[in-house]
Amino acid sequence: MTHPGGYLDSASSEPLHPAARESLLAALDRGYADPRRLHKAARDARLLLDNARAVVAQCLGVRADEVTFTSSGTDAVHRGLLGLARARRSRGDVVLHSEVEHSAVRHAASWGGSPRLVGAMGDARVRVGDLVESATADVAVCALQSANHEVGTVQPVGDLRLPHDVPLFVDACASMGRLPLPGGWDALAGSAHKWGGPAGVGVLVVRRGARWESPFPEDDRVDHRGSGFENVPAALAAAASLQAVVAEREETHARQHALIDQVRAAAAALPDTEVVGDPVDRLPHLVTFSCLYVNGEALVTELDRHGFGVASGSACTASSLEPSHVLAAMGALTHGNVRVSLTRETTQEHVDAFCAVLPAVVAGLRS
Repeated sequence: MTHPGGYLDSASSEPLHPAARESLLAALDRGYADPRRLHKAARDARLLLDNARAVVAQCLGVRADEVTFTSSGTDAVHRGLLGLARARRSRGDVVLHSEVEHSAVRHAASWGGSPRLVGAMGDARVRVGDLVESATADVAVCALQSANHEVGTVQPVGDLRLPHDVPLFVDACASMGRLPLPGGWDALAGSAHKWGGPAGVGVLVVRRGARWESPFPEDDRVDHRGSGFENVPAALAAAASLQAVVAEREETHARQHALIDQVRAAAAALPDTEVVGDPVDRLPHLVTFSCLYVNGEALVTELDRHGFGVASGSACTASSLEPSHVLAAMGALTHGNVRVSLTRETTQEHVDAFCAVLPAVVAGLRS
């Protein structure tokens, strides 16, 4: 039986926000036309798309003409990172990034250039000095996430000052809407379903004046940074949910931070269990811990049987058969790993129930 509020995997995808649902349904009958055309239905669609862009820009503190809607957060990551690199290809093709970046960044770096990796400390935080030292003149772009998607640690993006005019790309998919954006970047990416918008909507922001060239075939859309037919209703729903999440952020942050502190304490009290990531300077809704002598997939399955849906960053999947590269880079235990991430609806009662069942589940698997 599924426990009420038992979905604890919002870091993978947050349930649809009521504001997103309302806007999506309202826009379905108005946002179907091609925003490029000149007839009335197209002008209506264009107005909705422009409104969505303006709302997102206001929420993020950027210009509306810096915002592009893409087909996913991964697409936004690829376009942002590779577009900055392509604009500097005459200087070199090195893509500098930390070892704890999301796989979307790692795959893009390998596909579009020569990756140069910088290590992380035991809490997954990157040393600013190491990135600066590695940013030589042949680096086309540097990538640093705003916060780690697996362990929640906030990265020192605002402290980074790169030499040789190396541009900075920031993967903000894990933090957009939950935390204010850092400064100092040239392009960044977000993903709507991470904050309660619909899936299939990414947000790419390219600073006005930043050198950026499309890394993919050109398209004849209005916005040259994207391609394909815009999903206007989904973009409007993403904007509406982001606006609601930002308005609620202060209260949600404080409540979730306290609840995660409770989960951290419950996990740390288990024998042979390691809680990873910065305990304070972190995403408010997320914690990861690793249990020795327990298989991560078995732990996820058993918790699911008790009604709690969590993720395992160390589960060996059929596609990769590899443990979490983030945990490995941190020097942390990569087996028996669980990531718990709260939704906006998670209550004290839900967390109490999870913490109550956790010790018995772990002990049972170990026995």
